[in-house]
Amino acid sequence: MSSVKILFIGKIKKEAYNPMNPSMEPQAFGAGRAPFDPIDFIKKPQSILRIVSWVFAIIVFACIAQEGYINNVCRYNGSSACGYGTAIGVLAFLLSMAFTVLDIYFPNISNVSHRKVIILTELVTSIIFTLFWFIGFCFMADQWRVEPAKDQPGWNGRNDVQAAIAFAFFSILSWGAMSFFTFRRYRAGLSNLFSSSYEDHSAGTGQTYGGYPPVGGTGSFSQPPFTATQQAQSNYQPPTY
Repeated sequence: MSSVKILFIGKIKKEAYNPMNPSMEPQAFGAGRAPFDPIDFIKKPQSILRIVSWVFAIIVFACIAQEGYINNVCRYNGSSACGYGTAIGVLAFLLSMAFTVLDIYFPNISNVSHRKVIILTELVTSIIFTLFWFIGFCFMADQWRVEPAKDQPGWNGRNDVQAAIAFAFFSILSWGAMSFFTFRRYRAGLSNLFSSSYEDHSAGTGQTYGGYPPVGGTGSFSQPPFTATQQAQSNYQPPTY
């Protein structure tokens, strides 16, 4: 009866971890094959930050494109700040949309390596654009500071030019916050991957032995290993010639 119980427990432990079963894949870098819930998606801080960054990017490049030039001269002291602000605004707008689509599709990705690459890409991109927005804010603010003629006859775009500078600063905060949350997501994924892979799978071999009986009786313990073999050897009688 005890041997049947040991075999049954060993079979259960072997089936508890099956590397060929995709459903038993370690849940690292997010769960795979999960249904999409738009309510939970909107409530995520990362989703909110992406939408906010998307709106900020629209405001920056729209303000520069509308009122950033007068007679084909950039209002930021005639420098290339207009082109820089427009370029980074358009790129941030496109990347915010792309990463939002990836976040929606992310729960359907079951491969751990692919999820890791996506999160790493988001992390590096968020850090780079935080730096880009910081450079753009400093560049536009400095060039507007030294602009000799901030008011031109027939031009009413001063508020738009200043708004582009302000939302460039807000974009630093939003992209920096996205970098922080993406880093936490990446670190949590590494932790889950390590804890899922670092397991003692030798427990599934089924080689489980009971304790030795107390002195003077068998008690409730099973007999020690190799007892049957030793007993069989002790009953062996050599032949006489």
